[in-house]
Amino acid sequence: MAQAILVQRTRSYLREGVFVEIVVWHVPAPLRGSAHGFKYSMALVAGGECVLRYDNEAGKGDHRHFGVEEAPYVFMGIDELLADFGADVRGWLRDNP
Repeated sequence: MAQAILVQRTRSYLREGVFVEIVVWHVPAPLRGSAHGFKYSMALVAGGECVLRYDNEAGKGDHRHFGVEEAPYVFMGIDELLADFGADVRGWLRDNP
């Protein structure tokens, strides 16, 4: 049976008390609710609180959390996912100096 392959696992500190953690797996079959072969979780954590997260939890499909709000996310590929997450991180950093 095919196994999941780790594509990326990084934690980057952006400033004191603020970091980004990205974990991406290539999976042998799409998760329930997703139509692609990736499992991912990308989070921006500030002061010990997750303020932004993109993930595709099994059964929920692709979505993002921004504060307490949750919204669907249209997955167009890993490069686009990383770019969208990066843009939201930059926006949060700009709005929270």
